[in-house]
Amino acid sequence: MALLAVKERIAALRSEIERHNYRYYVLDEPVIPDAEYDKLFRELQTLESNHPELLTPDSPTLRVGSAPLKSFAEVAHRTPMLSLNNAFSEEDVRAFDARIREALDIATVEYAVELKFDGLAINLSYRHGQFVQGATRGDGNTGEDVTENLRTVRAIPLRLRDAAGVELIADIEVRGEVLMYTRDFEKLNQQQRAQGEKEFVNPRNAAAGSLRQLDSRVTASRRLSFFAYGIGLCEGVTLPGLHEQQMAFLASWGMPVAVFHRVVSGVEGLLEFYREIGGQRASLPFAIDGVVYKVNSIALQQRLGFIARAPRFAIAHKFPAEEAMTSLLDIDVQVGRTGVLTPVARLAPVFVGGVTVTNATLHNEDEMRRKDVRIGDTVIVRRAGDVIPEVAGVVLERRPVDAREFVMPLVCPVCGSHVTREADEAAWRCTGGLFCPAQRKQALLHFASRRAMNIDGLGDKLVEQLVDAELVSTPADLYKLGMNAITRLARMGEKSALNLLDAIEKSRHTTLARFIFALGIRNVGETTAKDLAQRFGSLDSLLTADTERLQQVRDVGPVVAQSMVDFFAEEHNRNVIEQLRSQGVCWDEHDPEPDKIGVLTGKTFVLTGTLASLAREQAKAVLEALGAKVSGSVSKKTDYVVAGLESGSKLERARELGVAVLDENEFLLLIEGL
Repeated sequence: MALLAVKERIAALRSEIERHNYRYYVLDEPVIPDAEYDKLFRELQTLESNHPELLTPDSPTLRVGSAPLKSFAEVAHRTPMLSLNNAFSEEDVRAFDARIREALDIATVEYAVELKFDGLAINLSYRHGQFVQGATRGDGNTGEDVTENLRTVRAIPLRLRDAAGVELIADIEVRGEVLMYTRDFEKLNQQQRAQGEKEFVNPRNAAAGSLRQLDSRVTASRRLSFFAYGIGLCEGVTLPGLHEQQMAFLASWGMPVAVFHRVVSGVEGLLEFYREIGGQRASLPFAIDGVVYKVNSIALQQRLGFIARAPRFAIAHKFPAEEAMTSLLDIDVQVGRTGVLTPVARLAPVFVGGVTVTNATLHNEDEMRRKDVRIGDTVIVRRAGDVIPEVAGVVLERRPVDAREFVMPLVCPVCGSHVTREADEAAWRCTGGLFCPAQRKQALLHFASRRAMNIDGLGDKLVEQLVDAELVSTPADLYKLGMNAITRLARMGEKSALNLLDAIEKSRHTTLARFIFALGIRNVGETTAKDLAQRFGSLDSLLTADTERLQQVRDVGPVVAQSMVDFFAEEHNRNVIEQLRSQGVCWDEHDPEPDKIGVLTGKTFVLTGTLASLAREQAKAVLEALGAKVSGSVSKKTDYVVAGLESGSKLERARELGVAVLDENEFLLLIEGL
């Protein structure tokens, strides 16, 4: 390819790649697949590698980062980067507006209103339309040179062009905020966890830490975003006289500008915008800590001038802080409606998210250990909108010498039943499902549901009333209810009470399968309950079954079997079952099916992929006839995995666990030999 053609192709690729960067990183509207983008990028890299003389500072290939710096150089801002004064109340905002009107001697002021991003303020310098330097705010007069890191932020244009694509020949400083979207923050923390690295407390912390890396390749690996909010200096272009118009100019030059901005009139317009954005805050894709009000007219801004280190013409109206520090006084455990035990931090009262917070969730034991939360720590509490307050992190520098680790209880703090934790779960659970007061309402609703005991009319509201009035504690109490007790409840007349009592009476005679399902044993669904009833025939036979016998039932694996053993081992549950039977709850029973004793009894197989000589169901039937159990998932207790053609994740899992793998020929030889 001739050099001229190469030069033209490089220019075309750069233009196209930057256009896609803008659509992906600024508009969030990609128009081509990632693979196609990567193809264009690799082509440009190859051409620039073959023709290094054509590499220019504004090439998108330079966004991948370079060798580490020893330190950041200082940058003197040509125009100061000033901070804003803050308003925390409606009275503060009204006072601000009154000062503006008095200073300008006008009745009503037109304001430009926009978001106050919770990120890192930076200044972008363009010379003849090309990005040449980027710096942090620093002390307002001098900041840190983070140019190489900012080149990796794909939302920032490396060259300014107008709406027609013509390069802008001007010297300009753009003020804005580098931030990290919530979704990208969560992905980054997932990566940090996977690599055993420390997690970031919040998106602002992550953005600031990412931008201030001496190795710009680290910055490039993290998806940072940018929004412009003003112009510091401009030479070579005549700017319009309104702030809102200047922001439109920036957007037309390819500079990212948030869509949440407008022009309002007077103080009521300011407060209306504040309330509107406050209502949307929790659903925004990025973090904000307030809104900003600016006099829209640039000429009026100049008349108002500055005071100390802040402009008179603008103010930040802050939202209540979503994060705050406080002391963790103790850790308790709450038991949820489904029996999950959740550790809860008891805090020294702290005002965060607009309310005083004294409790915050620690989610589960694994999260508590990962964050290394201890009693006595100084912790960071986060509350966003209506979200339950959580402990986001620990200030390790303030940890006292007597800080204590918390140990999860071995029995339920509500009912005293044993607690268990399944191997693949983070949650501890109470096994007293039929007895535990914390699970009472959920247990009753499930017990009465259509596919369980089918007690028509016993819904959420009625269960709430029965439990709150202390008329019902366990499912057995339903069968003790009388007309007088029910008619005293709200909206329960004599006819409704009769209908409910009739439904309860009909439910006394049920099937064993329905009764097993109604008990609400974790992991035991309707189909499994039917299989258990068919296999064991009677409740007493089921109550005495161990995990090995239970796993002979179709689709009952070690997890389901252990859940059942734990449930029936809990004395509280057995007492409620006996009370139900004494109240006349009954079903037809039959003799248990004989144990299938075969040469493969006690062995567990998993089938995966396609077998050429027989269908999956045929292979399963053969194995079960020989006494084997056929499971749908691979675990440490799996003895063999039979792998046919196009085997997938189950085969990979078997290799990870060291489970024996048989191909089709080996499988056929095995069963033929038996």
